Amino acid sequence: MEWTRLLVLDLAPGEEYAHECGDAEWIVLPLSGGCEVRCEACCEESVPHPVPHLFELHGRRGVFEAVTDFAYLPRDGRAGIASAAGGRFALVGARCERALPARYGPAREVPVELRGAGQCSRQVNNFAAADSFDCDRLIAVEVLTPGGNWSSYPPHKHDEHRPGEESRLEEIYWFEIRDHEGTPGLGYQRVSPSPAGKTDILTEVRTGDAVLIPDGWHGPSIAAPGHDMYYLNVMAGPGATGAPRQWLISDHPDHGWIRSTWTAQEVDPRLPFYRAEDPV
Repeated sequence: MEWTRLLVLDLAPGEEYAHECGDAEWIVLPLSGGCEVRCEACCEESVPHPVPHLFELHGRRGVFEAVTDFAYLPRDGRAGIASAAGGRFALVGARCERALPARYGPAREVPVELRGAGQCSRQVNNFAAADSFDCDRLIAVEVLTPGGNWSSYPPHKHDEHRPGEESRLEEIYWFEIRDHEGTPGLGYQRVSPSPAGKTDILTEVRTGDAVLIPDGWHGPSIAAPGHDMYYLNVMAGPGATGAPRQWLISDHPDHGWIRSTWTAQEVDPRLPFYRAEDPV
């Protein structure tokens, strides 16, 4: 993958991870548990020396329980991530040019969207969507799909730069599948070749699996009945000089018609799993 980055940390109680941002911007996103993020970054020419920042991330019990707060780390910075009680934390990143200020993202400000209807209903936590949080290249969201539903559907792509119509963006899907009474769950992910891409995948996914999508039509993401599905989407691409950061997609011509059926259907009553203001 040329533009997108992903690290998932399982920290024991009291453990600390040292992170070098390098040529990428990053977001520290708690998946379970809370953490302390210490960051040193120099984001402006007027500030010749790195400025220390401290972010206390409250986090959450798990991805199916609540929206979480997060911390943004700029390129060329360095950070220490420590968790007193331990937990799992995602570092989502994108190669970028600009060094933006290190910042804290409150959970209550994350837009929660219900997308689709019927068996295509899902919830999207737009914590770093293109229109909700300022980044240079990074676009990242969380998607939660009730068991038995199809998500990331109709199949769509964003592997060509067509101004006003489609963005060129790589993508990573990272999964967690909810157990049912102690039985591990599973799901399925499809990626098929597009006119501009050759990726061809049909794979079973379980908690901790990642699917890399440099190009191609992607979808559906299928949640097995009885097992809710979570995936973390990380997107980034080259864009164009002076162009805004955008998520513009093209639906697969054979399946895009499904959107027209949603107006006559109700959103799955199991949604939302939670709202941004819900307590952890």
